Amino acid sequence: MALLWFCGVYSKVTEREGLRRAFKRLLVSLLGGLSLTIAKCLRPVFRAPQLALTLALATSLSAATAAIKLGEVDPLTGGVSQFGIGCHQGFVLAFEQINAEGGILGQQIELVTEDDESKPGQSATAVRKLITQDKVLAILGDATSSATLEAAPIAQTDKIPMITPTATNPRITEVGDFIFRVCFLDEFQGRVLARFAREKLKAQRIFTLTDVKQDYSVDLLKFFKDEFTKLGGTIVGEQSYSTGDIDFRAQLTPIRGAKPDAVYVPGYYQEVALIVKQGRQIGLTMPFIGCDGWANQALIAIGGKAIDGCFFTNHFSPNDQAPVVKSFVAKYQEKYGSLPDTFSALGYDAARLLADAIRRAGTLNPQAVRDALATTAGFPGVTGQISLDANRNASKPGLIVTVREGKFEIAEKIEP
Repeated sequence: MALLWFCGVYSKVTEREGLRRAFKRLLVSLLGGLSLTIAKCLRPVFRAPQLALTLALATSLSAATAAIKLGEVDPLTGGVSQFGIGCHQGFVLAFEQINAEGGILGQQIELVTEDDESKPGQSATAVRKLITQDKVLAILGDATSSATLEAAPIAQTDKIPMITPTATNPRITEVGDFIFRVCFLDEFQGRVLARFAREKLKAQRIFTLTDVKQDYSVDLLKFFKDEFTKLGGTIVGEQSYSTGDIDFRAQLTPIRGAKPDAVYVPGYYQEVALIVKQGRQIGLTMPFIGCDGWANQALIAIGGKAIDGCFFTNHFSPNDQAPVVKSFVAKYQEKYGSLPDTFSALGYDAARLLADAIRRAGTLNPQAVRDALATTAGFPGVTGQISLDANRNASKPGLIVTVREGKFEIAEKIEP
């Protein structure tokens, strides 16, 4: 009867989960059940310490095959969902590869994903759930600076490592020593673009247009202005808008009279594409320049030919001929049928960097994983070699990307 029961259950489970996983789970279940049976039978014979050892054996066997839970919070729906989806796809690809290679410390990775819906306050709620209910070892996310600033204090208080792939605001890692990032900072890209505009584009006069609803945009403007004016440039006018706006004619009209050499728009691609397109429609011919929030194919899809001749800072290009990049691009295209964007690449790097830290920690203790993350040096990412500094920020190269005939092209590589 026992053999028939085993075969029946085994057949059902294998249909659902696959041969290898089913066998491991059934083996642990049988061993656990056997240990408990032995314990019951021998209870009159064994003293309490021996019984406890038997039960501990069953528990350790189950724990040894349990998945390592890692959390993700990202905007998978709503206004900035393309950023979250990109990061998510990078995470998934990385963890699928790691699991296929045997996992980490002999265990598979389970990614527990929460959608913050691109809404204020939701990322904090999601992180609290991941920590208190899902019991994750570490958290990846959020994709945007404002959402990460909301959620990071919770991870810090509970001492759970949190890595943002793409949030560039300097204040994020200032939250505490459990908060990390794999992207460069706003200060780096703001100053780099200011130098590029002054030295390469020979721009003397700049007009700025800022998204006042995004901490990311406001801080980028500050760093850009500081560097540009130090280099002898002049800010000839400033206008602002809010995330979700679609009509920018009121902000663009003063630019025509100011006659700047370029227009700096530190914002996200949805609004930027419309800003540039409407600017061209009223006769603005100067280059628009911007930041990594532009880095999505939808910028070109929405803006069309109006985007040609623009420049922005970025972390990654799928056209990079480095072997590690070519391999990643091929694997990504095989899985998703499209080229990876910056957010996919940074998500992929963040996931693999976290996995590397867990391996080096040699334990599933959050403090040990934090300590291993803090010593990351020379990690071979697809967005460049990554080292984390004393403030847990990534020291890595950057790119200036231009748009030519509807395609993103590398205009310049910038070393850290």
